[in-house]
Order: sequence, then structure tokens, then C-alpha cells
Amino acid sequence: AAQLDTAEDFEVLEEEGEEDEDDLSELPPLEDVGRPPAPPREDAQPPEQGAGDAAGEPQEWLDVLGSGLLKKKTLVPGQGVDSRPQKGQDVTIRLKATLEDGTVVEEDPALTFTLGDCDVMQALDLCVQLLEMGETALIVSDAKYCYGAQGRSPDIPPNASLTLEVELLAARDAPDLELLSGKEKIQLANRKRERGNFFYQQADYVLAINSYDIALRIVGSSSKVDFSPEEEAELLDVKVKCLNNLAASQLKLDHFKAALKSCNLVLEHQPGNIKALFRKGKVLAQQGEYREAIPILKAALKLEPSNKTIHAELSKLVKKHADQRNVETEMYRKMLGNPSAASTSRKCKDKLPWSIPWKWLFGATAIALGGVALSVVIAARN
Repeated sequence: AAQLDTAEDFEVLEEEGEEDEDDLSELPPLEDVGRPPAPPREDAQPPEQGAGDAAGEPQEWLDVLGSGLLKKKTLVPGQGVDSRPQKGQDVTIRLKATLEDGTVVEEDPALTFTLGDCDVMQALDLCVQLLEMGETALIVSDAKYCYGAQGRSPDIPPNASLTLEVELLAARDAPDLELLSGKEKIQLANRKRERGNFFYQQADYVLAINSYDIALRIVGSSSKVDFSPEEEAELLDVKVKCLNNLAASQLKLDHFKAALKSCNLVLEHQPGNIKALFRKGKVLAQQGEYREAIPILKAALKLEPSNKTIHAELSKLVKKHADQRNVETEMYRKMLGNPSAASTSRKCKDKLPWSIPWKWLFGATAIALGGVALSVVIAARN
């Protein structure tokens, strides 16, 4: 929960732990959970050589990204380069993942995912594009492209490199969104949303935003199939959850304008959505717009008076707004000063026409008369 400054006359609130899995706003930012990257495996450094040219000839290790952190080696050749899958297709693979000590942490005889949508660990998303149909390959990946600094409890420790044995079994075009039933569309959108939640928990907010955007695109796609009122309501629920979590991710990246837009989209559908009101207030507060943020948080607190997190945030903003006004008042006082009545009268008197020194007035009159005289002389001569 949001905490108050200890200098304030309010209780310091501890983590409540009452939010459901969709409320991700208070997870620690990346800099708080990051750990130094694990040193590269000494026994997993394949030679820096390119692929074999002959069809059917086993490849040497291929440095996929040129950084040495993700490498691929063909064990069983496939059906040729033309059989490689394309981004956006649904692919099915056989997967076996092991730790450095040989411990098997994942086995799936038929894992299906959409290529390029970040539905799986990045090591797979990046390398499966390079597999030929029927090819079996060995992939050695740094933790950065697997489960990162967070790991995966309980079997994959933080900063763990993985060795993946992958066989490409099938690739087909993704289903037409317009032809999906209501249930199918809900399931697909929820899978993308849950993937976004995973990335958020990994503090990878960019990929989280990508997954939420994909889910929203699925929900908002046109359909040639009629949905029941219950399915329509469930799709709206998925949309609201995605927008709320999208706002939370954008807020983590200081994308305030985008986060504000996401909150407003939620409030268009659900004006009394507590999370959207709370996050909108936080976005405005981050921008220093305390005058606008306070009424929004008051509205949220009115809807849920017992919510300590909203109370804490509102109390903090009220104090900051008061401090801001005090600073502005002091600044204006210094700018304008506080002159005495006599001083003000004297300054005004000095600005009156008759306060002009008599020498200036005499000089101006003389110049004017001289000009008239010269004009008379010139006319006489003519």
C-alpha cells in the first residue's frame, strides 16, 4: 500500500495484501528487485561459428543476438529454410528445459503459442523463428531471456540460465478473430492478459504493455458471431482489467499521458471503478496537479471509505497541496513586495505629467517654437 511520509500526523500503513491478482499497482519497481546478472556459463560457450551451408549438415553454434547470451545449435535438420514459421502464426513445439546442473524443470510434448506475441520466454520466441519444420535444436540462453532475476518459484532460481531442447512440430495461421466464439475470444484475451501480469511481476513493463495491448486488440476486434449478454459482460470485464493494468505499467514507466488515457477509458465504461480513480489520482499527483487529483481521490474514498490506501494517498496529497500553496503565496509576496501608503503615493505622483522637471518642459517648448520660426523664414524666402 502507498505509504505516508513519517513526518505527517497520519499512521504509516503497512502492506495490506488485500488486492486481487489484477491489482498490480504496488509491486516494487525494477530497480528494487533487480539483481546482478548471473555470470555466463563457462561450459556453455559454444564456438563462434556460423551455420553449415549444406542441406542436412548439422549446424555449429549460432550466436542469435551477437551478444553471446542466446545461442542455437541444430541437432536434427529440418525441411529447409522455406518451412520456417512466420510471426503471428500459432506454432507447436516439443520442449525440454534443464538447469545448468542437468535438472529438468519443464517438459511439454506439444506446447502451442503465437510466435512473436511474447506468450513464452523470449529465448523461445526469438529462436523458434529460426527453426525449420521438423528440426530439433539445442538452445542455450542467459537468464535475461528466460525467467530473469525473479526466477520461477519453486523450480527455477533467480538468474538461472537454461538449456532448451526444442523440436518444431507444426505451424499454422492464427485463427480469424472475427470467427471466434465469445468463449474462445474471452479465453484468448485472458491468456494474453495473464502473460502481461507475468511480465509485470518480472518488472518488465514494456513487455507487459505489449501483452495488454494484444489482449485489448482481441477484445475490441469486430466479430461475425453473436455473443450472449453474459459473454459481452465478461469481455468488458477483461477489457477493464487490461486497461487498469496497462495504466499501472505505464505509470511505472512515467508515461503519464498514456496512463491517464487508459484510466479515462476505464472510467468511460465504469465511472465508479475504484482502481481507475485511484490510479488517475496518482497520475495527476505525479504531474503535480494536486488540485485536480484531490477531488478524484475523494470520489474514490467516498465509494470505499474503509480503503486505507486511498486514505493515505489522499492525506499525502492534501499536505503536498497545502505546502505548494504556501510556497506560491510566499513567492508572490516576495515578487510584489509590501510598499507603504506613502511610498505608493510618492511613486504615483512621480508619474503625473506635471511632475516632469521644468527644464525638460522649457527645452521642449523652445524646440517647438524654433521649428515654427524656421518654417516662417522658409516661406518668406519662397
